Amino acid sequence: MYKYVIKRLIVTIPILIGVTFIVFTIMAMAPGDPGRQILGFNARQEAVDMLNEELGYNRPFLVRYVSYMSNVIFRLDFGLSYRTQRPVFDEIWARFPNTLALALLSVAFSSVIGVVLGLVSAVKQYSATDNIFTVLAMFFASIPAFWLGMNLILIFSLYLGWFPTSGTGSWQHFVLPVITISLGGMGGLLRLTRSTMLETIRQDYIRTARAKGQTNRMVIWKHALKNALMPIITVIATSFGALLGGTIITETVFSVPGLGTHVVSAIRHRDVPVVMSTTIFLATLFCLIMLITDIIYAFIDPRVRAKYSK
Repeated sequence: MYKYVIKRLIVTIPILIGVTFIVFTIMAMAPGDPGRQILGFNARQEAVDMLNEELGYNRPFLVRYVSYMSNVIFRLDFGLSYRTQRPVFDEIWARFPNTLALALLSVAFSSVIGVVLGLVSAVKQYSATDNIFTVLAMFFASIPAFWLGMNLILIFSLYLGWFPTSGTGSWQHFVLPVITISLGGMGGLLRLTRSTMLETIRQDYIRTARAKGQTNRMVIWKHALKNALMPIITVIATSFGALLGGTIITETVFSVPGLGTHVVSAIRHRDVPVVMSTTIFLATLFCLIMLITDIIYAFIDPRVRAKYSK
């Protein structure tokens, strides 16, 4: 197993280099320049050109990229923010806990509810419960996050006054954003769990287990669910990795100071060090999450564990 982990960590290096090159290229091709964004549209062109020169923006593209990556790889220097002149990771660490809390709570809520309801829906196929859960899953999956978030604010914050409208001061601030994010994921997991379980319980080994006299509960929980978890775990892990950098809409609606809004603001102001550092950080986290997911596969499925042990 440890050989597989080392191989995956080595493969992560070219992946990160490729991701950084693509993002750096997109930032370089985008119209505008950081000097104009920082000083404003009313600033003199001489001042803008001087600031761009100080930031090194006027150098050739490949020179800038190689210089940045050299500082990152050999000196672990991710640079200073163009706007605040602070180390970029100081700003990332200040915002990451908010995004991490949103992602963890949302994935936990959507996973527990979605998997349980999907399991019940599969066991009671074609019943009224199955039909209700299927309709709810499609309904939740189709609701736009910004529309749901604004309506939750309108009902539970403005009308009822149960929860705050914005900020991150207490656990109450996370209730509405978590519901906004998790409902869509819950609907998708419900449908995936239902279809995966229905496919699994039709397998020959399930019929064999029932023929041996095992109870329906034992067949579902010990045999069917364990084998149906593989695609479900994949979707949960992928969703969690995506949420670490993809809660932009929810963070904007609820004014949560997270990484999503931070990156959008940095892109708008052409703050290349912030965009690049956040990209490297999130890409590394995503690769580690996928590695942990593969390790979890080995504990669930003996066939995967045997393949890794070779």
